[in-house]
Amino acid sequence: MQQLRAQATEASGVPYSAVEEARSANLYNRLGWQTFCALSEEFYRRVYSDEQWFRSIFANTTREAAARNQREFLAQEFGGPALYKERKGHTAIIGRHGPYAVDARAAERWLQHMHAAVLTVVKERDVQMLMINYFKHMAWYIVFGKQLVNGMRTVGYYGKHTEGQL
Repeated sequence: MQQLRAQATEASGVPYSAVEEARSANLYNRLGWQTFCALSEEFYRRVYSDEQWFRSIFANTTREAAARNQREFLAQEFGGPALYKERKGHTAIIGRHGPYAVDARAAERWLQHMHAAVLTVVKERDVQMLMINYFKHMAWYIVFGKQLVNGMRTVGYYGKHTEGQL
């Protein structure tokens, strides 16, 4: 885990402590549920307007399911109700991204869209920075986490899920 965090820190330029800071800032209370809904909608509007190579990463799910998963996860991650965990089980963020082609190029594009979505939806500058730093580190954490997975181990879904809601 430490090696993974160190790799993500080096690639993103953001230390893991920034992830912890964002998680502990209780952004859910500051922003509210509707902001997380708007953020996910804005992000996926951008994703589904992008080039085919990037959109194809999301082909295993619907736009609606992806937005729901993201808003529930982010609300939970930033101090809100555990809706994601209740519906899908443990986060297992690397495993959840197992079926997706998440590499450096995809992470950079993902970050471009999330950065723009955060700046569009979130008005408080300090909150923008907390979220952007969180996303930078975690995007690279997922990229390197997928690379570290042993080839003999199946990377996939952990916990509850239903068809079309991966």
